[in-house]
Parts: sequence; structure tokens; C-alpha cells
Amino acid sequence: MLTNIKAQSVAFGPDEVLVLGGAFDKAWRSILDSGAQLDGNAESAREILAKRIIETAKGGELNQNRLSDDALAHLTAMNLRSAPHSRI
Repeated sequence: MLTNIKAQSVAFGPDEVLVLGGAFDKAWRSILDSGAQLDGNAESAREILAKRIIETAKGGELNQNRLSDDALAHLTAMNLRSAPHSRI
């Protein structure tokens, strides 16, 4: 039997939105505080962080620190895979 499986949409309430925003702010502040050279890729890095935080939260994670840490690890892994000598 074949079935169509659609991506489940998730709506976040105000409290969850605050957590997601805080996780993003924490991750971004960490990048800025590290002195990382963004080389014109700031908007791309911000987009990657935001999308990862949202996707991880859709999976049920709503701890601000874990969301932030996961997004930073994801960005780092993407950077290492795509351009080993790039700074971000």
C-alpha cells in the first residue's frame, strides 16, 4: 500500500519562539565573540544557524543551550565539508 507522507508542519507558541530566538542570538554572539572571519558570508551563516535551530526544534528539542550548540556544530561541520581552508 502506497501512502503520501507530507512533512509535518509545526507551529511554535510565543514561549518557544523566545527560546528559538535566544538560541539564535546566543549562537551568533558566540561566532562574533570568537573573532571568526566571515569573509562576506555573514548572511549565509545566519541563515544556516536559523534553519538548523528551527529544524532541531521541530524534532522536539527546546533547550536554548542545546539548540545553540547544535547549530554551531552544524555550521562548523558544513564549513569543514565545503571548504576546508575557509574561516566560515
